[in-house]
Amino acid sequence: MIHAEERGTPKNRKKIDWKLITDLPIGSCADAIEKLEWYALRWNIEVFHNILKSGCKAEESKLRTAQRLTNLISLFCILTWRIFWMTMLNRSVPDAPPTLALTATEIGVLDRLVNDKPKASQKTLSHYLIKIARLGGYLARASDPPPACGAGCHASPTSRWAPWSEENLWVIERLTERLSF
Repeated sequence: MIHAEERGTPKNRKKIDWKLITDLPIGSCADAIEKLEWYALRWNIEVFHNILKSGCKAEESKLRTAQRLTNLISLFCILTWRIFWMTMLNRSVPDAPPTLALTATEIGVLDRLVNDKPKASQKTLSHYLIKIARLGGYLARASDPPPACGAGCHASPTSRWAPWSEENLWVIERLTERLSF
């Protein structure tokens, strides 16, 4: 068992307190950190599937053949990956120019399809992510939380607390294999 608790309490969320049960060998602090990093990747997988299901509405497809469904899911996976990638890029560089992730043609198409809000003075990658989310149904009202990746998909509480390191962990415990449940 690995027990990891974040030091201190962040201002905008609860501190992380994970208890992970694993059958993988953990012989050192480095082994425990490696397993925690693997587990932290789970959130990326959750976000990817959320974009696929909510943003692309993959489950609403009414295609009748396996080949057509395979083609559609393949296209949706590419689209989902791009939205996910732009979201992660936006989190690490909030004021990034849109050209970092979008072509001039894509920017032009988004500008034509989605009207700018009156306060839109700075056209960053974040601005265009909101336009993409609006295509998926996000309303972009002043009271709405910003979209993290497509319509309805928001960041997990752990998305800003990785990678793991010895300094970030309060407790790492290894229980013996004789542990009974």
